Amino acid sequence: MARSLRTARSVPAPKARRAGWSPLDVRAADTARLLAADAVQNCGNGHPGTAMSLAPVAYLLYQNVMRHDPADPQWLGRDRFVLSCGHSSLTQYVQLYLSGYGLELSDLKALRTWGSLTPGHPEVHHTAGVEITTGPLGSGLASAVGMAMAQRRQRALLDPEAKAGESPFDHHIWVLASDGDLMEGVSGEASSLAGHHELGNLTVVYDANRISIEDDTEISFSEDVGARYAAYGWEVVDVDWRRSDSPLAAGEYVEDIDALYTALNRSRASKRPTMIRLHTVIAWPAPTKQGTGKSHGSALGDEEIRSTKELLGFDPSKSFAVDRDVLTHARGVRKRGKAAHTAWNKTYAAWRRSQPERAALLDRLVAGQLPAGLDKALPVFPADPKGIATRAASGKILTALAPVMPELWGGSADLAESNNTTMDGQPSFIPKSKQTHEWSGSPLGRTLHFGIREFAMGLILNGIALEGLTRPYGGTFLVFSDYMRASVRLAAIQKLPVTFVWTHDSIGLGEDGPTHQPIEHIASLRLIPDFDVVRPADANETAAAWAAILRNRRPAGLALSRQNLPVLERGSGAAGSVSGVAKGAYILRESSTSTPEVILIGTGSEVHLALAARETLEKAGIGTRVVSMPCQEWFTAQSAAYREKVLPAAVKARVSVEAGVPTGWREWVGDAGRVIGIDHFGASAAGPVLFEKFGFTTEAVVKAAKASLKDARK
Repeated sequence: MARSLRTARSVPAPKARRAGWSPLDVRAADTARLLAADAVQNCGNGHPGTAMSLAPVAYLLYQNVMRHDPADPQWLGRDRFVLSCGHSSLTQYVQLYLSGYGLELSDLKALRTWGSLTPGHPEVHHTAGVEITTGPLGSGLASAVGMAMAQRRQRALLDPEAKAGESPFDHHIWVLASDGDLMEGVSGEASSLAGHHELGNLTVVYDANRISIEDDTEISFSEDVGARYAAYGWEVVDVDWRRSDSPLAAGEYVEDIDALYTALNRSRASKRPTMIRLHTVIAWPAPTKQGTGKSHGSALGDEEIRSTKELLGFDPSKSFAVDRDVLTHARGVRKRGKAAHTAWNKTYAAWRRSQPERAALLDRLVAGQLPAGLDKALPVFPADPKGIATRAASGKILTALAPVMPELWGGSADLAESNNTTMDGQPSFIPKSKQTHEWSGSPLGRTLHFGIREFAMGLILNGIALEGLTRPYGGTFLVFSDYMRASVRLAAIQKLPVTFVWTHDSIGLGEDGPTHQPIEHIASLRLIPDFDVVRPADANETAAAWAAILRNRRPAGLALSRQNLPVLERGSGAAGSVSGVAKGAYILRESSTSTPEVILIGTGSEVHLALAARETLEKAGIGTRVVSMPCQEWFTAQSAAYREKVLPAAVKARVSVEAGVPTGWREWVGDAGRVIGIDHFGASAAGPVLFEKFGFTTEAVVKAAKASLKDARK
């Protein structure tokens, strides 16, 4: 029963005969189109075209398909909606308004303006009903894969015995994606993994309108996307609104909502992820700009909007017009949402009664609390001059945390043994049919295998965190943080508690050479606001860093060594307390003088260089303090009094030493200070050889300290 809509040159109003939609539903969907056009015109910039052609799709999802409750946007049992084509933000904003999530017409009129609830791209934690910050194309779809994976893991933690569809922790992930999303490589990376994992709880509606900023996508994008996704292991369904299956003129545009509704409902029962390839005409039914790149990212113009309103049977002289009965009808979804929520509550209450221990775990996870036994679970490493690589220490820490922190899970981009990201004895997250000799597990497992997909791994981790109950981590080499930088930035923008484990953190990795040796990476990552870069100096600093990261609930990156680092002796007369790690910087070894003459600041493996240099300087009668600064961001957040205690302003002679570019260290050492770093790419040789050849030696630190002291005394 398709709804046959007029072409741009047709005048008679159509009749609605689809999916139980009444004339009010038809009017509401058309109202949504025009609100999008009016909002962009009012603002003067934005993206009206996709929001117009997707208006009935979004309306169908919010009104007839998704399980959600506008009165409780954070309802645990809700489906998740991801607008991957975030530039079409009005596609979602208008539905949030019509559904009664709290947005009003005034918010639509304030689109893309200072302080509004309707920014240019959807922002999580900013607008009620928005689940994720999208905008960079492909990122929403990739993170939606993480949401689907997290839903499966959460169910495994809380209700693994329930039959499919009978658990209060069953929900679905719905995605709207564009041609641009499907062009971006990261969507392919993530979709490949989604197909591999047979994520039947994920449905993507691909708006194949064949238009991007440069107009017809044929200029750069001619592949068969459906065939590609079928090869990934997805169910692929085609719904073509550009071909008429009713007795209309050839080329008539028919929004067959029945076909879409059927495909969406069937996708819920699929055992694989589903792509619904929906063929639309962008900006339909704008008379002259439908199907053109001009409608993608520019206001349509007053005359075009007037003509569109006439075609849809609206008063062309009115903007932001919403019939009272249309709004009342659309907001009936609140009643349906309340009913669904009430029914879910009964199932949820029964689960709580039957599973008190799991209910207690859920309460802790919802509250964002860490387990009481966290500190006791963390290993303490004995002092050892031969030491252990901080990457290996991190692996032991993760294994120790596994029993007390079931919500912690993760893996690596095909570098498990190198990154030490596998908790010993924990099964893999994998369909049983895809287990290997090396890795056994099930869809309820805990160890993640991302394959060589660093960017997708980062965005999937973000999606896992957005689901809200578990704590994800993912590992690769630090040098490959370049591949995933956009995902790290999005983690920071969204303030997600994701931990990026980056190993092989310097030229110390040795023979693999300059392509694998990070030089500029740590400094570059420190430039990302609201992101913590942590480079611990030994195994016990690594344990303290993990504890601080888990407590802070902020995105963080751990930069860990490949080579062994001595485990420092702590306590009176030895190294300072490891508790100082949580403050970002602390006094590791004090000067023999009441006020130090020079301060050496180090991170990671170079802290040990500073300690060795201190011995030489002290023997020369120069009072020397060593400060370990594993995290500049944490130290900056401390009180001025604490920062003054660690780095007294009166002590001008300072040296920083870190095996990376010098950028950023002048702030800490001052004008008289010296910065020991590396401002060129590395080479292929053993790590100790490279440290010597590139000036990371005790002698170099001592020389720099004396030069700084000389300048400070001038």
